[in-house]
Amino acid sequence: MYTLSEENYLKSIYRLGQTGFKITPTAIAESLGNNPASVVDMIRKLTEKQLISYDKKNGVKLTPQGLKDAVLIVRRHRLWEVFLLEKLGYHWDEIHDIAEELEHINNATLADRLDKFLGFPEYDPHGDPIPKANGKVPKSYSVTLTDLKAGDTCRVAAVRDTNSPFLQYLQKLEIGIGTQIQLIEKIPFDNSLVIRIGDKENTTVSQKFGENILVD
Repeated sequence: MYTLSEENYLKSIYRLGQTGFKITPTAIAESLGNNPASVVDMIRKLTEKQLISYDKKNGVKLTPQGLKDAVLIVRRHRLWEVFLLEKLGYHWDEIHDIAEELEHINNATLADRLDKFLGFPEYDPHGDPIPKANGKVPKSYSVTLTDLKAGDTCRVAAVRDTNSPFLQYLQKLEIGIGTQIQLIEKIPFDNSLVIRIGDKENTTVSQKFGENILVD
């Protein structure tokens, strides 16, 4: 059994590991909104429990046991998000914070029963892959809207930013997972993007917006 804080650290390290960059204490602190001193202390605790390894050259890495536990936490979180959206009628900008609490319910069979009840979904409502019971993870997406060339058409596969203001903005634009978008133009002045959402009139969005939309 781990503390809530320890589980949050394992999940954060797992997510940072998906970026491919070295995981530093500073990156963990920024991810969790914690001060560096507390991060250093937690790194020591998780190292003692053999859940992570750390040195300045290689950064923080999950051990096999740490990875197994982190994947389970992520699995629970993303399954709860599906449940909250599909079965309880929450909007996709409301489910993250609630799932943050529910993910810490540590029951040996709950996640598997929830997975079966939901029909074994592969992705959560934000497009993030849901790890399977055997630890395998469905395909994740890494290409962003900003990576496309003018004239390219794509489908929204996932969103990087799951904060309520961004998700509410997407709802206002009527953008969700599966929405078709065409990149009409990249504006050199500020790297903003002119896009066409479905068959609507063109809309201009920021570079930051494009960087948070993952496409297929």
